[in-house]
Amino acid sequence: MKVEKARELGFCFGVRRALSIIEGAASRAGIVTLGPIVHNKTVVARLKNLGVGVVDDIGSLKGGLIAISSHGISPETLDKINARGVEVIDTTCPIVRSAQKAARRLARAGFGIIIFGEASHPEVRGLLGWAGRNAIASMDAEVVSIDSLPRRIGIMAQTTQSRVEFTAFVNRLNERLLLHSQEIRVINTLCQETQKRQLAAEELAETSDLMIVVGGHNSANTRRLAEVCQHNVETHHIENASEIDAKWLMGRRAVGITAGASTPDEAIEQVMRRIKELEPQ
Repeated sequence: MKVEKARELGFCFGVRRALSIIEGAASRAGIVTLGPIVHNKTVVARLKNLGVGVVDDIGSLKGGLIAISSHGISPETLDKINARGVEVIDTTCPIVRSAQKAARRLARAGFGIIIFGEASHPEVRGLLGWAGRNAIASMDAEVVSIDSLPRRIGIMAQTTQSRVEFTAFVNRLNERLLLHSQEIRVINTLCQETQKRQLAAEELAETSDLMIVVGGHNSANTRRLAEVCQHNVETHHIENASEIDAKWLMGRRAVGITAGASTPDEAIEQVMRRIKELEPQ
């Protein structure tokens, strides 16, 4: 049985940068992150062993040092943190930061903003904060309420979304907006690192008869990888090697492995070893 990794997988630049910043500050007492620094339990556990805690409620902060995750936050949340006298370490991914600036520019120019993304995701919540009061997030162009928006509309995306899905969203939305809007502006805020991983996963899925996608179950970019692969072949999204079922491997000739942008190298290698251990004889 052939086991092959995608040519692009695992930690992206933004995640490596965030972890480098946090690990460099880990020796300082009382450091916490606002939510998990990335959506991967293994990484969060490793940081905990270095003394880095996690808080979800800034109301509990009383001084100290807090790190903003790679997903970024809204200006309002940042103001609340600063008001509590807490020192901030900002590990926001530069690609997310660029999207935040794009949202702010559109808002200041009087545009209503429609974000293609999961409204409950930390990155999207932050983007909505930068986009101001005339902004909404949705994954479905048909249910977007456009009547309450200005007649100038900006469309952008959560950075980890699929290029194919974003294109389809824009096309469907434009059909509705042309009856409502004077100006429509589309800004490509998709992360190219993420797009490379999705393309590599798709290519590998086309030549495999099973795909294993490794990464946090709460990781948006990892879920996108699984969705891309599922279009071509049986796919299983796992968080660690212990979740692999030997039955998946029966009768397989080629197994492909890919991993989300917040998945550490060691987790990928553990999966590779486990597949070899379970390989049918």
